[in-house]
Amino acid sequence: MKSFLKNSYLTSRFFLIVGIIIALFIMAYIFPGLLNIIKMLFFIFCGLVIVDFIILFKQKGINATRLLPNKLSNGDDNEIAITIENNYNFKSHIQLIDELPFQYQKRDFNIDTVVEKGNSKKIKYTLRPLERGEYHFGNLNLYTNSPIGLVSRRFKFGKDEMVPNYPSFLQLRKYMLMAFTNKLSEYGLKKIRRIGHTMEFEQIKDYVPGDDIRNINWKATAKRNQLMVNQFQDEKSQPVYSVIDKGRVMRMPFEGLSLLDYAINATLVISNIALMKQDKAGMFSFSRNVSNRVVAQRRPSQMNTILETLYNLDTDYAESDFSRLYIDIKRTINQRSLLLLYTNFETLDALHRQLGYLQALAKSHLLVVIFFKNTELDKVTTKKADNTFEIFEKTIAEKFIYEKKLIVNELQKHGIYSILTTPQNLTVDTINKYLEIKARGLL
Repeated sequence: MKSFLKNSYLTSRFFLIVGIIIALFIMAYIFPGLLNIIKMLFFIFCGLVIVDFIILFKQKGINATRLLPNKLSNGDDNEIAITIENNYNFKSHIQLIDELPFQYQKRDFNIDTVVEKGNSKKIKYTLRPLERGEYHFGNLNLYTNSPIGLVSRRFKFGKDEMVPNYPSFLQLRKYMLMAFTNKLSEYGLKKIRRIGHTMEFEQIKDYVPGDDIRNINWKATAKRNQLMVNQFQDEKSQPVYSVIDKGRVMRMPFEGLSLLDYAINATLVISNIALMKQDKAGMFSFSRNVSNRVVAQRRPSQMNTILETLYNLDTDYAESDFSRLYIDIKRTINQRSLLLLYTNFETLDALHRQLGYLQALAKSHLLVVIFFKNTELDKVTTKKADNTFEIFEKTIAEKFIYEKKLIVNELQKHGIYSILTTPQNLTVDTINKYLEIKARGLL
């Protein structure tokens, strides 16, 4: 009985008819002859309500299943599917209310649909999560009514389902697919002409027309009395580390995601690209100290290890200690490696405070400092200034944009490679720089 009452709702049609009947009873005081007719209408109405309850609750009704992915991809559109089966012997008009995870703060999510009698229907919608962690779905509520439409019955399914939200593995799959289909150039990823000998010796072979004459091995040629050339192969198994700053500078949001989340997504993709290029991929993060370390290796399970490490990474609102980073790298990474440092510098003074440590790192490793353009400032500079305050605001914005360019020049002056990019282009620009470094044999 309790369940029956909890799942029973009166529709707006019910209250409309009740209002009309009340108005008719009031009119009966003026026209007494209408009283018996109105009473009859009232009893008919009560009978229809009872019949409506019987129709809705005597049959099996509606069955629904929420189909969730094993994990969500952070910052991407994730598809959620709901299958609805109508076991009534009439067409059902259904209002679907899905209780989304609290991270969305959305309590009015509903979908109206119609399912024919004895049929099923699949409904899809997408969610774009912006915070890594656990996403708990509540009840899947479906409200339906009979053709009479005076009473509505609620069905509840799928209570307390949890899906973890991981760094953007959908982006990872996208770049893998493009790499296999040779469509990377559509996203700005380009082949770069190889300069010089950036290869490891493999073997000596007979010269054939078309071989580079600069590779002729004259000693072997003299011994064999025929032209012999050195054959090389691309250098492999070089360590590539993604170094993620998780200090407060990476907390800045862009389109709902923090800079840290963009760095995490880019780390996942570049690690996979490095492994595909036969290099070793690793990562670690730093703030007050160095943590979340994954040693650069080429194990089959390396990507899963990196993914699980990135899952719980978060900013700690502290100022990052670059001296600690330098000491840790000097002590733990002995082989010359490519260090992709994801951080952010807003001013030239902020760079100068850390420049000594960056220079020290660049002496032993190939360091690429990756930091971000402030796209909100671009909007300010392109907007027309109509008053003194807006002119002042626009001037300050242009100053900060110019200072970012000065940071790039300052790093270049000290022999440190850099990438100044927008958050949405971070992954593409990072892959381009990695491919350039590989092609030029800089590592």
